[in-house]
Amino acid sequence: MSDLRATGPRNAGDAWVTAADGNRYWGRFGAAGLLAHDDERGILLQHRVDWSDHGGTWGIPGGARHEDESAIHGAIREAGEEAGVPAGAIHPRFTYTVDRGGWTYTTVIAAVTVPFEPEITDPESFALAWVPVPEVTGYPLHPGFASSWPRLAPLLAPGFEPPADMPGLIRLD
Repeated sequence: MSDLRATGPRNAGDAWVTAADGNRYWGRFGAAGLLAHDDERGILLQHRVDWSDHGGTWGIPGGARHEDESAIHGAIREAGEEAGVPAGAIHPRFTYTVDRGGWTYTTVIAAVTVPFEPEITDPESFALAWVPVPEVTGYPLHPGFASSWPRLAPLLAPGFEPPADMPGLIRLD
């Protein structure tokens, strides 16, 4: 069982959790982020403000899930709140979940179906940028995203078929 410690939540999900691995993570009910991929522009990255967890790094828009909220809904909601991503402009293709023992983070990998320009819509970002897939590792990445990127990047290639036994991966389409 994880040790849940609230830190002045705005909603019940906004709290730090100490998971079974001994590390602290944001999101009482887990967290989720949106890996939006545009075939022409690459992926949408968020430059995280200094006061955020691993501030100064680049990652995908995301955050704490609400109680009883699916990972897909949470990722899309957070991306809308943080980067102005229109829910109708993306098509979720995969989810990739990392379980830390009492806390999970789900990356929702989505194709951009209607091009849009992201906009900073809350104080959690220094910048937002479309980054070509081959250039992603040239950025100082959030450690969680950096560790997942080698497994996520191949999913963006046209026609790529993930192995049937890839732990944590669910194909949606």
